[in-house]
Amino acid sequence: MSAVAESHQGYDLGDIPLIVRSSIKLGIITAIVVFAFSLVSRYLGGTVEVALEAILLVAGVALVAGLPAVWTKARTGAGIANAAGVGLGATVAFMAIDVILLQRIGTYTNRWLEIGGGSNWWYHPVWWMAGTYLAWMGAIILANQTSDNDSPSIPRMMITAVVFSVVVGAAAAIIGFPGAAWSFPTFGIALLPGFAIGALFSTMGRRRA
Repeated sequence: MSAVAESHQGYDLGDIPLIVRSSIKLGIITAIVVFAFSLVSRYLGGTVEVALEAILLVAGVALVAGLPAVWTKARTGAGIANAAGVGLGATVAFMAIDVILLQRIGTYTNRWLEIGGGSNWWYHPVWWMAGTYLAWMGAIILANQTSDNDSPSIPRMMITAVVFSVVVGAAAAIIGFPGAAWSFPTFGIALLPGFAIGALFSTMGRRRA
């Protein structure tokens, strides 16, 4: 009953068919981005490879973090939870596509295997956590953007997250955090704390409003 009531209000949508459809759509989108990333990783090198991988990473993170909140029209805690559910469901949908198709067509490089100790399965648990986490943090940021009747903006969300991610990555490299360096992987991983700081920042801004 509560889900129906929320749907009638036009926000915090959480009916099961919507969650399932959204999860499948986002899973397919994720698979396309991963496939493109794997092609760049296999067939290109140097600056061109890093530049294209950075573009794909930022674009993919923007979609994974932003679309669940847009589709569920997240405004409150219930909507944010619904968006996180879409993020989790999308990782399951991606896993199915990955196992059935992507791991069989041979585009993943040896680097993927080396990271996982000889297995392509290493990243699935990481994907479950990261996909749910990014959708959750993204929903918080986008929900807080609407506190002054402003429309949620995925580009604005990404600018905030990327700025904080660059700061975190640079700080990690400067202080010599284990494994951190002035490299693409470091700044890619820094997106995770960058989103958390961005979500906190957006909450503070909402309180000031």
